[in-house]
Amino acid sequence: MGTLYLGTQSWSHKDWVGVFYPAGTAPADYISEYARHFNTVEIDSTFYGIPRETTVMAWRERTPEGFVFAAKFPQVITHEKMLNDTQMETQVFLATMRLLGEKLGPLLLQFSYEFGPDKMGLLDTYLAEMPPGFQIAVEVRNRRWLTPDFSAMLRGYGVALALQDLHYMPRRAETTAPFVYIRWLGERKRINRFDHIQIDRSAEQAWWAQQVRGMLDRGLTVYGYFNNHWAGHAPASVRQFQALLNQPTP
Repeated sequence: MGTLYLGTQSWSHKDWVGVFYPAGTAPADYISEYARHFNTVEIDSTFYGIPRETTVMAWRERTPEGFVFAAKFPQVITHEKMLNDTQMETQVFLATMRLLGEKLGPLLLQFSYEFGPDKMGLLDTYLAEMPPGFQIAVEVRNRRWLTPDFSAMLRGYGVALALQDLHYMPRRAETTAPFVYIRWLGERKRINRFDHIQIDRSAEQAWWAQQVRGMLDRGLTVYGYFNNHWAGHAPASVRQFQALLNQPTP
């Protein structure tokens, strides 16, 4: 039986105070309060810049044993330079994230729609040069990537194809690594507040629950992260999914 890690994409949302975090919770205490409920989180802030070492150490110290952080590669690597001449930024980012120690989970290369399959050679080289010891997932936002050749390349490196529930991308349950990385994203323009569920996602939740059960039965480790924009309130989406899978909820 595999292992399931479920959480949200980031934890710093003022709209959660009073409905998920206790009223009056200070932003500095969000992560420790969050970790009382879920066993993993995806760090969104690393997309905007490599964090300070002291910040990473604080994340590690304020979460319990067994908690796992996933993190996005910085946008300077994936969006601005699009993998061109990014050795220095990659080295610094990986060294910084290593400070999480045993709490470091997968690292996500999230690409924009403009990063098309004509960049496959760049991606191939980048993954080939990735140092060992990291779990890497790749998220593409252009469906022209979704070919057998692309899947074969990811399998060759043991890199996970990040599975998405995104309004304009096909829903897939393909696995290319010993672990699975799922992101429930939704459609940004439909949600503008994050304190309650606003879209009924029961059908989608049921489909994904069936897929995840099969993955766990195959012994895979599954990491899954809900965005507020998927249904309106990411913590509640996690709770709903945990209930479908009969997972314990603290």
